[in-house]
This record gives sequence, structure tokens and C-alpha cells, in this order.
Amino acid sequence: MFVEAIEKVDQYTRPVHFILRYYTGSDIVPGTATLFFVNEDGFAITCRHVARQILYANSIYENYLKFKGELRIFEKDPAFETQKAFLESKYKINADNPIRILFNFIQCVTAYKSLTIHLHPTQDLAIIQFRDFETKQYQRYAKFLKDTRLVKQGRYLCRLGYPFPEFSNYQYNKNTGDIEWTKGGRINTPSFPIDGIITRHIGGSNEVVGIEMSTPGLRGQSGGPLFDTNGVIYGMQSATRHLHLGFDQINREVITEGHRKRVSNYPFLNVGQCVHVDVIKQFLREKKIAFYESE
Repeated sequence: MFVEAIEKVDQYTRPVHFILRYYTGSDIVPGTATLFFVNEDGFAITCRHVARQILYANSIYENYLKFKGELRIFEKDPAFETQKAFLESKYKINADNPIRILFNFIQCVTAYKSLTIHLHPTQDLAIIQFRDFETKQYQRYAKFLKDTRLVKQGRYLCRLGYPFPEFSNYQYNKNTGDIEWTKGGRINTPSFPIDGIITRHIGGSNEVVGIEMSTPGLRGQSGGPLFDTNGVIYGMQSATRHLHLGFDQINREVITEGHRKRVSNYPFLNVGQCVHVDVIKQFLREKKIAFYESE
């Protein structure tokens, strides 16, 4: 059904690889996200929550280095733990937030000198511009749905992204106490499509801003295109919503593998949330960025 469409969309859809380190350990946490290009000049779109990680990666690490620098003064102080707790609070250092984020754009462009990032003020949408690059490594570019009256309940669509971080070209450097990319290891992550039908429109204050899909978007597919069997773009995968079904089973007796057990279950329906194509096109127009529509 989507074979030819995926082949088209795959030519301009690319993964973003992340590696993260958290405050409480040296383990490296890999992650992925997705972006896709909208024209031949190095402009791509992704989710705002993805772009924010890219935008603030350096400042997060600089904040951690300032914390370490101040903490070093109190290494031999009897009140070290008290000072440490104070500085953790001052610099917002805790186990839940990363202290180091590195990112890598895969097969997007070569030798770009800088990035310009535009964050949408209200929606989970961002534009990334690769500036002063040598060559582009993507082929073709997105063609957005022109007649958005076709965005209707029951329409069968597909999303493409990179939900499973199978790359391994990274390591923890004990000498520097930092994480880093390496030349060895696997550098690729396979793309993964997921289909579904439009279930509902998602409204903003005065307009439709999103599309709900019957199947969830997977982690790492954020920023990936939503498209039809012709490869025409209807939106962009943004998040997954968890709808409580109300079919709760509490302390119910069941027989499994010949044994009686009591179990509880609180089922949810996981549905995908996508940024509507009209929101994407309007944001591109506001930033005076060229894009293309279907015939």
C-alpha cells in the first residue's frame, strides 16, 4: 500500500542521533528523532521539543561545568555535602535532567557552518536551517497537501521515522569524564513506518492545529512526516496521547499456565498526535521559506 510512498519520503527524511549523560552516572543513553527537508536549500522541519534539545545542548553543558567549577572549591570543606546540595539547587542539577547532550545529523548535508532554528510559539513545530553547507545528502523534498479539506476521519495514512537507536558509534571517555562520538561502531539506524487512520481533529483556540491517528507515534518518530499513498505530506508526528478506556480490571482472578492468579489492569488506547499540514505551511510562509505543494 505505502511501498512507493515510503521510497519517495525516505529520500528526504533523516534521523537525528542523540547521546545523553545524566548527573548520577556514566552510562550513555542513546536516542533518536526525525526531521524532513522542505526544499533544496537546506531547510528542514522537526518537532519543537526536538529542536530545543539541539538549541540548548551547549548551554546545558556549560551550566554543568560552572556547577563543577564552583563545587571544586569546597572539595576539602567539612560542609561539602551542604554546599553540594546548595549548588545543585542553584544550577538545577538533578538526576532527572541530562548534564550533557550531543547530537548528530545523519546524511543531511556536508560541512555546514551553522544552524538557524525557528521555534513555533505555540505548536510542537520547529524549522532548522543548515547554513553554508557544501553539498546536500538528501534527494527530493516534501510536497505538502494543497487541498486540506482532504484531511478527514478515516483517511488511511502512514508515518516514517527512526524509533529504534541501533547506532553504537559513541563512548564514555574516562580521561576527560565526557561522552563522545567515535569513528568505529554502527552509524546507522533503520527507518520504521507505521500506518493508521485519522480518528479526530485536534483543535486550538480558534482553528484545527493537529491530527489524531489511530496508532501511536513511536519514540524517535517525533518530527517524521505523515503522508498518503502518493507520498503527499499531511502533517508531522509530534506526540502520543494515552486515552483511558475505562475497561479496568481490579484484582480479578485469572488462570494462566495452569495457575490461578489475581491481576489488575488499567487499559489505555495509545493514539498518535500530529501537527496539521496547515500549521506547517503557515509557519513556513511566516518565515518566508519556500516549500512545495501537491498538484
